[in-house]
Amino acid sequence: MESTRTKTKNMVFAALICAATAILAQIVLPIGPVPFNLAVFGAYLAGCLLSPLWAAASMGVYLLLGTFGVPVFAQFSAGPSVLFGPTGGYIFGYIAIALCTALAIKNTGSKLLLGGAMLLGLAVCYALGTGWFIITTGRGVAESLLLCVVPFILPDIAKGICALLLSIALKKRLR
Repeated sequence: MESTRTKTKNMVFAALICAATAILAQIVLPIGPVPFNLAVFGAYLAGCLLSPLWAAASMGVYLLLGTFGVPVFAQFSAGPSVLFGPTGGYIFGYIAIALCTALAIKNTGSKLLLGGAMLLGLAVCYALGTGWFIITTGRGVAESLLLCVVPFILPDIAKGICALLLSIALKKRLR
């Protein structure tokens, strides 16, 4: 059971990472139907710094803020139309990235298993996002993967590595 102090600390960190994700989402390169932004970095950071519950909650609050009109999504967009639009599935996938990463950090000391869990979260994000993109646009699987996944794979892996390295440095400073 968490103490009040620990709950408060976790709540503050979750809120800060949620806010950081909202800011990171605004760093955008509009390269196609899915904008390239740094929100995935925020999701990985949540997973690296928070417990599984708080990591998922941080990304869940990010989703809720955007759903209720706070312009936290890429290009200062917000509202249910974004979540139910072509790129909404990827935003839901941020929860999977944060949760898989946090579960691996909590339950393993193996860098190989951590890397695998981070990739699993990213794969779930891609599956949710691409599936939803196909449903909302009517495009085929191959075309959707070429537009929405292939250009992002290496940059998203790099975001995960950078988030992990930053979290290691932050944890040392926060002790």
